[in-house]
Amino acid sequence: MSRRAMALAVSASAVALGLLAAGVSVGAAQAQSSDDTTRGRGARAGIAVGVAQHERAGVALRHRGGPAAGTLAPSGRSSNVATLTSQQRADLLAMVEEEKLAGDVYEVLAARYDDATLARIAAAEDRHAGAVRRLLATYGIDDPTADLGVGEFATEAFQQLYDDLVVQGGVSLEAAYAVGARIERLDIADLTGAIANAQGRTDIVLVYTHLRTGSTHHLAAFTA
Repeated sequence: MSRRAMALAVSASAVALGLLAAGVSVGAAQAQSSDDTTRGRGARAGIAVGVAQHERAGVALRHRGGPAAGTLAPSGRSSNVATLTSQQRADLLAMVEEEKLAGDVYEVLAARYDDATLARIAAAEDRHAGAVRRLLATYGIDDPTADLGVGEFATEAFQQLYDDLVVQGGVSLEAAYAVGARIERLDIADLTGAIANAQGRTDIVLVYTHLRTGSTHHLAAFTA
């Protein structure tokens, strides 16, 4: 065989081997993709079951009625959602309603008594709720307070607590401040628990710690 013929034969063999290798690579990638998809579906199903179980047990977990029911955003909105435990997600859902509760109660009572302290703290609580809402968005969790007006709550326990506190605070300005102190003590206790549950999630711990500091200042204002 001439040198030119040998060179052509070697070149053809190399091309054939290259095509074979490419075919194996594509096949392996497709198999891996299928396997990853199957595992991903299983993981998402497990997360959904865990959330559902936690929400059913929520009343037993929190003395004021448990976390609001919330659903995870469609897959793909945020890759961070899978990094949270079911307890961490439940805490976020509960805290956004709790911060809304505080802001709504103070807003109504501030208008009733034309009180600057209540109005100032109501505005602060609205900012606190906004901070938790940003965390919900970051982790792809639906906001249970979305599109709800003042005094409206998705969770029955929070709705009942709001109604009761507004009635209690409506007796007098002194009673309104007592209601404020009660809310802030509840908030501090719940945030302390949520911080412990959020270890490893620096962003969540930072927000909760900031909110707890704010609640401490609010408590001092109501009890001065």
